[in-house]
Amino acid sequence: MELTQNRAVLDWIDQMVNLCQPDSIVWIDGSEAQLEELRAQAVATGELTKLNEEKLPGCYLHRTAPNDVARVEDRTFICCRKQEDAGPTNNWMDPQEMYAKLFQLYTGAMKGRTMYVIPYSMGVVGSPFAKYGIELTDSIYVVLNMAIMTRVGRQVLDALGDSPDYVKGLHAKADIDPENRYIVHFPEDNTIMSVNSGYGGNVLLGKKCFALRIASVLGRDQGWMAEHMLILGIQNPQGEVRYLAAAFPSACGKTNLAMLIPPEHYRKAGWKVWCVGDDIAWLRVGEDGRLWAMNPEYGFFGVAPGTNEKSNPNALASTREGTIFTNVALNLDDNTVWWEGLDKNPPQHALDWLGNPWNGTTSAEKGAHPNSRFTAPAKNCPCISPEFERPTGVPISAIVFGGRRAKTAPLVYQSRDWDHGVFVGSIMASETTAAAAGAVGVVRRDPMAMLPFCGYHMADYWQHWLDMGKVLGEKAPKIFNVNWFRTDDEGHFIWPGFGDNLRVLEWIMKRCFDEADAVDSPIGYLPKAEDIDLEDAGVDLNTLKGLLEVDRALWQEEAAGIHTFYQKFGNKLPQELSDSLEKLEARLAE
Repeated sequence: MELTQNRAVLDWIDQMVNLCQPDSIVWIDGSEAQLEELRAQAVATGELTKLNEEKLPGCYLHRTAPNDVARVEDRTFICCRKQEDAGPTNNWMDPQEMYAKLFQLYTGAMKGRTMYVIPYSMGVVGSPFAKYGIELTDSIYVVLNMAIMTRVGRQVLDALGDSPDYVKGLHAKADIDPENRYIVHFPEDNTIMSVNSGYGGNVLLGKKCFALRIASVLGRDQGWMAEHMLILGIQNPQGEVRYLAAAFPSACGKTNLAMLIPPEHYRKAGWKVWCVGDDIAWLRVGEDGRLWAMNPEYGFFGVAPGTNEKSNPNALASTREGTIFTNVALNLDDNTVWWEGLDKNPPQHALDWLGNPWNGTTSAEKGAHPNSRFTAPAKNCPCISPEFERPTGVPISAIVFGGRRAKTAPLVYQSRDWDHGVFVGSIMASETTAAAAGAVGVVRRDPMAMLPFCGYHMADYWQHWLDMGKVLGEKAPKIFNVNWFRTDDEGHFIWPGFGDNLRVLEWIMKRCFDEADAVDSPIGYLPKAEDIDLEDAGVDLNTLKGLLEVDRALWQEEAAGIHTFYQKFGNKLPQELSDSLEKLEARLAE
């Protein structure tokens, strides 16, 4: 039964049905009854395993194919008509050539299967921020995940009405063949196509595909921004809530910061932290001229390993109900799940993420895949913001960039102005750790944490940031950089991190409201050490002064690395960024 009379929708679906040839079509209306029926079907076929209803109500386990466990950046394409528009950091192919290749792979790919039609909204349905999409898929797993991660169903089609303004998404599992796996974006056609994968990051097309790659292009064209950022509200003892958005490359504690629990003495004083979003922010200039941010998602797609009561109790609490776990271990004794870093008691009778018998005390193999996931409803989070469903989003006072640097970047510094802040974001980098492939300590640039997710030329993206600054003028948020990862000579972290990061965020917010001073340095404004609250931090004033030091020699090396990185972008590099680099070198030489 079709849920809409919209010709732009129905004609496109007809074309895709003729191409993929499914045996039947099911429209997802968003009702709990329909979703429950699909869960039961998936359990019957073994696609999902229902978990312990008392301990994990409404939760399920899913396993992907062993060759299909992560996003595949080398198989991810931006197909715009001109190669130059995709830029040097994206894979590109001519759209017509790519469509021909994909249509071959999709032909008959859903024979013997059901095609599910998922109308979904990024953002609160009907809000000024919302954008709508329709994903066609042959995977119940995708349907159930999209129902957690986005707002799905009939109300989306009602809001879309007769408009052709929606993002088309086609996903077919096909043969899960890695040689023919493609995740492709056609930004000029508002179309996303994914084939031969069943892993969330490649097939939940509302996630990185729409919310960042397609939306970044829409934002450029329509004068707003789609960013790989958490959104956080910090409530002070006076009851005032101030908001920031923050971008970090992977493995830099982004989810932990999004769900931060204040240190005890802050809690006693009345401080609270509210999570508006853990991964993606859409930012617009509001009627008051300020920058407002909204989380377009409805759930969390988090990495399971390392999530525990100590590292992130709020994330763990979010997974206790209505959650889908992917590629974790199944504890056969009580039909619950386990992963590395959850606790010190691995199950003795279990199945590992591949479904093989596993004993956590004797097995050399891991029980959960290192990129195993949980898809959890945001409303489960104990610190979810009361403003989570606010149609206009929240006003942003600060933008924070960060990375993992052992010696170079200080604990925190503030940019001189918006343009300098764009420079600070453009040079964001992390040093590889032992966990990453390859050598340790190699600097990997990931501007604004958007390198894999920007749907167009990175230098044009920086220009869009600079243009947004001109629109915002005096009302632009202040821009900061943080580094929780300074190490001593033995390689131990000096700053305690986790909840103690609120000590730094407090100073950041005070700077935004002219309530704290700063000290000038060659790289930007630094806090006075005395202005950061160290009560019960386990860090003394001298240690903090060390964490705020700027080593000129290291920064001169850094500047050389930035030159090399910028060369990739040729004559498209905005002049403001070259100027900022020159000024940095001049200050370091003084």
